[in-house]
Amino acid sequence: MQLSEIKSFSKPLMMNLAKLGIHDVQDLLLHLPLRYMDETRIVLIRDLRLGESVQVQGEIVHAEVTYQPRKALIARLADESGQLSLRFLHFYPSQINALKVGNQLRVYGEVRHGYFGYEMVHPQCKVASNNAEVSEQLTPIYPTTAGLTQSSIRKAIKVVMGLPLSIETLPPFVYEKLGLPSFFESVQRIHYPQADANLADLEDRSTLEWRRLAYDELLAQQLSMRKHYAKRRQHHAPAIASSNRLVKQLLAELPFALTQAQQTVTHEISQDLTQPYPMQRLLQGDVGSGKTIVACIAALQAIEHGWQVTLMAPTEILAEQHFKKFAMWLTPLNIRVAWLTGSQNKKIRETALQDIATGQAQLVVGTHALFQEAVTFKKLGLAIIDEQHRFGVQQRLALRQKGHPEPHQLMMTATPIPRTLSMSYYADLDVSVIDELPPGRTPVVTKLVSNQRREEILQRVRDACQSGSQAYWVCPLIEESEVLQLQTATEIFENLQQNFPDLTVGLVHGRMKSAEKQSVMQAFIAGETQLLVATTVIEVGVDVPNANLMVIEHAERMGLSQLHQLRGRVGRGAAKSTCILMYQNKLSEMARARLKVIYENTDGFAISQADLNLRGPGEFLGTRQSGVPMLKIADLSRDEDLLYEAKVIAERLLKQHPEAVDAHLQRWLRQGADLVKV
Repeated sequence: MQLSEIKSFSKPLMMNLAKLGIHDVQDLLLHLPLRYMDETRIVLIRDLRLGESVQVQGEIVHAEVTYQPRKALIARLADESGQLSLRFLHFYPSQINALKVGNQLRVYGEVRHGYFGYEMVHPQCKVASNNAEVSEQLTPIYPTTAGLTQSSIRKAIKVVMGLPLSIETLPPFVYEKLGLPSFFESVQRIHYPQADANLADLEDRSTLEWRRLAYDELLAQQLSMRKHYAKRRQHHAPAIASSNRLVKQLLAELPFALTQAQQTVTHEISQDLTQPYPMQRLLQGDVGSGKTIVACIAALQAIEHGWQVTLMAPTEILAEQHFKKFAMWLTPLNIRVAWLTGSQNKKIRETALQDIATGQAQLVVGTHALFQEAVTFKKLGLAIIDEQHRFGVQQRLALRQKGHPEPHQLMMTATPIPRTLSMSYYADLDVSVIDELPPGRTPVVTKLVSNQRREEILQRVRDACQSGSQAYWVCPLIEESEVLQLQTATEIFENLQQNFPDLTVGLVHGRMKSAEKQSVMQAFIAGETQLLVATTVIEVGVDVPNANLMVIEHAERMGLSQLHQLRGRVGRGAAKSTCILMYQNKLSEMARARLKVIYENTDGFAISQADLNLRGPGEFLGTRQSGVPMLKIADLSRDEDLLYEAKVIAERLLKQHPEAVDAHLQRWLRQGADLVKV
């Protein structure tokens, strides 16, 4: 039911609600409170506690506008037990009149320390008489917008709650095991909680009523993703038989053996490729776990049976590393590997495009240039995407559309995804995990060092480079301005050149021309450059075994996953490696918590779980968020048990109750759900 069908709703009200994305009865019903005010009791001033938000009633005994140290309206409220200061930094003439001496007021706000004892800053105020009754329910506070008062939202929700609603979408068995209340009872108690309700549990969203809505939302996400998963299996893709020749030849030539984890995921991918529907598998593994060789084995299975393979990476540095590594492995097998990026000159690019179109290029490595219109594959069977979270849904789709029939797709990430995130936001994919590192890899020692000890760090870098090792110096991330980041990188580069006149210092950043970047990186890989100053462009893919020291400036500005990725650039050889996280002394609580996690953990999955708890799922999803049902009520850390139950129930609902599934998805994932019996 649309809001326009409700006679008591004015056009201005509906326009303001529309600003909040509220267009129908469902939207309004699920416009849930951010927090609550406890106006069910009046607290005496002598009983106030610091930090509590409470209601106080009394008489104004003093009021004045002061101008030192800044303009403010100051008043004193007195009851039978004491006095409380009220302070307003922004006020109107009407507020001055309301705070006249002798007026009886009821105020609600947070108790703080003030100049003259306890005070409230900008409390909510209303005129009250001594016999005025207190509220029988906690007062909800909603997300709002300019022109829409809390009172207007409450009145609108009250109207909707009085309509004859058709509420339940799913069969009763869905909720029996968890003992959850009905949908109507849940929204009613969330919008109108009783005076004896636990305020902390309500605001933490851990009451049974909140859990019911969180469970419904998780169910909707699971149902949506699994329906998408089933729909994809109706598409046609090449059924590629297992490799009998090329994979054996490659493995025989490798100077190392695959780990058990690599063998397991290789088998999973191989089985997917034999199916007549498109593989959509996410291969995740910690830094250095050996995802690239697994991808190469998958590529050989396709190539052996006459199909082309493409590998797309988000940066030219990473793409070039893949190109060189694949060429090293595959050229001895008489497999032609092509290279395609946006920065190539016209002649080289046209030659590459011709080889791709004729099928002479059996494996094509490149960047975003791969899904451009000019690129035509003769027979694309497998698309591999590295660091898949760096690409958007449409970009991955554009690459898939290069193949007819639809090619299989293998996505890789070195950012381990927490299990709950994998079960929810990635429920439409098959997921493989490489959960062990190759033997011989030495753990990286992580050190937290204050910027005030910069001279010690400089000496440490000098000693390492003079002893024959190499080092990275990573510049701070300045998200607001790529130009500022570049300036900072240039300044640090110049300072380090002055500090180390006896060392060869290189500089690489994202705005350099491709040829210049390649030249700098090649010099570092060859050992001609001892110290590489870099922005976070080296976050993924750079593999220099002789580099065993990294310094990261302003580490407190970076996320945990990014720090872990950067740290993974060292420790790739047999020598002991160190990552120094340099920080400014005035750390926020969030920054302190992040640095503590990265200092104490080397396991990427433990770090990713901590990152999820600290910063939410957006850090991991990247551009995948487009088209994925995002969670507004459920919290993956708090509601993990609900997620597991939703995953199990979703499969049963899809098989046995498809109509109920559609009704549930209509409520949670689409606008215009009709909840009202008409």
